[in-house]
Amino acid sequence: MNDRTTVERKSERELVVTRTFNGPVRIVFEAWTRPELMKLWWAPKSMGVPLRSCEMDVRVGGTYRLEFGHDAATSFAFFGKYMEVIPPSRLVWTNDESEDAALTTLTFEEKDGKTLLILHELYPSKEARDEACAGMEGGMPEQFEQLDELLATLGASA
Repeated sequence: MNDRTTVERKSERELVVTRTFNGPVRIVFEAWTRPELMKLWWAPKSMGVPLRSCEMDVRVGGTYRLEFGHDAATSFAFFGKYMEVIPPSRLVWTNDESEDAALTTLTFEEKDGKTLLILHELYPSKEARDEACAGMEGGMPEQFEQLDELLATLGASA
């Protein structure tokens, strides 16, 4: 299985990111749903902007807030609500930080001890999708490499 991250524009409003991770679905799902784990991999190190706080109430109707920055004055946040939570196979959440933000769906599928992750984002317009693509194409592969590194340490202790 290929562990390379792919970022595809599936339609005028859709973006799909896929990656196979070297770890069982249970551990990959936990890395997406436990704040203490998310903080270890979510912010791309090359950006030099740390994930200051990570609040996640992972249940239908629960909220999340990821705040980035070096201090409160320069921080920015991503936040929204969980619409669907089916451990360990599916997460759906809103991105409420702007009117142009996407609805995100994550699916997790285990194959031979590895996890195929598909991240699907549906944007309100082609313009919103195109603007998001620039950041996703650069940041997601690095984020997912960082997740792979974390999974290696979690697998060793699991």
